[in-house]
Amino acid sequence: MRLATLRLNGTTAAARIEADAAVELPAADVGALLAMPDWRTVAASDGPRHDLAGLDRAPVVPRPGKIVCVGLNYRTHITEMGRDLPEYPTLFGKFAEALIGPTDDIVLPASSEAMDWEAELAVVIGAPVRHADEEQARAAIAGYTVLNDVTARDWQYRSVQWLQGKTFEATTPMGPDLVTLDELGEGGLDIECVVDGDTVQSSNTADLVFGPVELVRYVSSIATLRPGDVIATGTTGGVGHARKPPRYLADGSEVVTRVEGIGELVNTARREQIDG
Repeated sequence: MRLATLRLNGTTAAARIEADAAVELPAADVGALLAMPDWRTVAASDGPRHDLAGLDRAPVVPRPGKIVCVGLNYRTHITEMGRDLPEYPTLFGKFAEALIGPTDDIVLPASSEAMDWEAELAVVIGAPVRHADEEQARAAIAGYTVLNDVTARDWQYRSVQWLQGKTFEATTPMGPDLVTLDELGEGGLDIECVVDGDTVQSSNTADLVFGPVELVRYVSSIATLRPGDVIATGTTGGVGHARKPPRYLADGSEVVTRVEGIGELVNTARREQIDG
């Protein structure tokens, strides 16, 4: 099953994405849908149908209660950053204001000159879970989506804490759809990022040090994960900051982020304009 949040006439609605149409569902967005105990039944219901052409999608979960991000989680990325494989996941947070839709503009903050790309697989939670074992963790995952953790490197490394470089407003595209695990299966998924026609990242989620189920187990030992919460699983090698010389996004850069079986984000970077 594929689910999306549509922008419709100034409001939003959850929808089931089919081959020929988007079927509107009785929920304000995918996060609200997942909060329903019987969300799978509701997601299979009938509703108004919308042409797929020209649909305006919001972030698949517009306001997650928690966005937990994982750093240094692909072996290739850890190697290019000159680090050892971690014993435990490196976690940091992101605020919902950072999220944008799958075709919205990425805002390049006026205060940063080092905005970098990070293609990621994101896990979306579909049931409350705390202190999960492997089976409970897998059952709590509603599905996966695509995310690009666009990062202000010059702010990230101002201190040993990364939050300040990771959550500038309107920098993080997420979507286009949530795809449930029964459709995707359990194997690795190809992931890539293309900037201005140049493939800068290309890998497979099989290269993750800590996979989705392991991450749900770990994070749920710290805090209860609730429906609509998001875990961004980390990025692979090929980030701009690791290049010599470094390469960053510029005003007008086109960023395409793809994960096999889920879809793609197509976003244009635009420099922030501050009045006055």
